[in-house]
Amino acid sequence: MAIFPKNVHLISTARFSNLEASEPRLTTNGYADFNLAIHVGDDNAHVMRNRALLVKQFNLPSAPKYLEQTHSNICLDVSSNECVGDAVVTQKQGSVCAVMTADCLPIFASNESGTQVGVAHAGWKGIVGGIIESFISQFKGQSLVVHFGPAISQANFEVGVEVYQQFIDKDKALSGAFIEGNDKYLLDIYQAARIILTELGVENISGGDQCTYVQSDEYFSYRRDGAQSGRMAHLIWME
Repeated sequence: MAIFPKNVHLISTARFSNLEASEPRLTTNGYADFNLAIHVGDDNAHVMRNRALLVKQFNLPSAPKYLEQTHSNICLDVSSNECVGDAVVTQKQGSVCAVMTADCLPIFASNESGTQVGVAHAGWKGIVGGIIESFISQFKGQSLVVHFGPAISQANFEVGVEVYQQFIDKDKALSGAFIEGNDKYLLDIYQAARIILTELGVENISGGDQCTYVQSDEYFSYRRDGAQSGRMAHLIWME
């Protein structure tokens, strides 16, 4: 992982929690025990219990700001009263930024001085729509450290020509994130993000070696599990 400032902390939760024996694992309606999303049809009481356990388990300085994610290009400040968006940043110590995913790419970022951090939810629609550019612009040209959380790998992310065309219409350089075959394309979402970040002047990037689809013992995957897939949370904050 890229070296973040010492006062910056980031975590991605797993599909299954490391609960103490006194905390029984919850598995209902096909959801694994540490689903943190209330919008996927899981029992809300279980989800809220998991969110409380998340704060306790990782000794978070505050409850995370959860977003209503819509594959938009909206980036919010953690102090905003708004909650509809797909990225969140803060300059306030102890405020926890969060996004949730189950195949899409979480992008963590911090400036090198450790005075501003954030995290973005970058699915293919959000990438085409400009979520990465919107997110990075919040740091106003500062030198950044970026890390990719777990997302679906290229080998398991087949898309149609209409998706490929939207990427090429955005930036021809993004053709380098695709492999073509049998009238379909395999999208490397890590590489697509890396191309855009590099064009924005971000060079210190790590991650990109996980696959939510394949690593079923570690991660949720909507493409693998369908509508009853839970969501991982990706959190970043400053001491």
